Amino acid sequence: MLTVGYIGLGIMGKSIARNIMRSGFPVVVHNRSRAAVQELVAEGAGEAFSPSEVTARSDVVFTNLPDSPDVEAVVLGPGGIMEKARKGQVYIDNSTIKPATARLISAKLGGRGMQALDAPVSGGDVGARNATLTVMVGGEADALEKVMPVLKVMGKTITHVGGAGAGQVAKAANQIMVAAQMVAMGELLVFSQKSGVDPRKVVSAIKDGAAQCWALDVKPPRLFSGNRDPGFKAYMQAKDMSIVLETAREYGVPLPGTAANTQLFNAMLQMNMAELDNSAVIGVIEALAGEKLAV
Repeated sequence: MLTVGYIGLGIMGKSIARNIMRSGFPVVVHNRSRAAVQELVAEGAGEAFSPSEVTARSDVVFTNLPDSPDVEAVVLGPGGIMEKARKGQVYIDNSTIKPATARLISAKLGGRGMQALDAPVSGGDVGARNATLTVMVGGEADALEKVMPVLKVMGKTITHVGGAGAGQVAKAANQIMVAAQMVAMGELLVFSQKSGVDPRKVVSAIKDGAAQCWALDVKPPRLFSGNRDPGFKAYMQAKDMSIVLETAREYGVPLPGTAANTQLFNAMLQMNMAELDNSAVIGVIEALAGEKLAV
């Protein structure tokens, strides 16, 4: 059985690592802050103190980190994965990073015989806990086949999109749609209420028609209860939108709607909403409209 290493135990990573462990795979974990490590060690995981140690003890090594520079440092930096990379291992990155960074890492690790898959996920903290994530994979098909038993315990949909970086392109496309849904949902809720109509009844009226989407299925009950705690933090959504726009510039693709939505998420950071859920972008709409959603 494959031994799995997992580096990066945040909101998503800890739940993913736990599900892999509960499915029977031996798991070795590492995280910069140690509380999450100790939590999983108490449940049966092995403890490591550096990315290189995780790599030395594992057949498959995952990362789940905030941004491209973090992934580069953990993979290529001192004490990183590359120091102990060896032929036959597979590296899988669940982070959302630049496609160009994913391609660079794949090439570097490939020189050591380690295959790399960029495999960002979608589905939020609920999907991570319930093992229902959507996984978008870039990299070599034989590497994906080798690790598919591991991926199947964390996600319900696993799609091989293409070569190195293709998974990150797919995730960037996913974030274009997620941002649009969150902004549109915020707009329609505030619009309905300020027009004198109960937004709860509006959601009930439209959620099974042409407006149906994941955001409208999942988020309104939380917003109506006043819960804007993060499933996916606003500052991470803003970071992802920067990746989208930077990649779009690289390929000369105009994204006017995405550019406008990005400004709203950036506004959240300036309004002390960085740690709230990405659905809390409604707070920017509320401020502009002078209308607070009733709870």
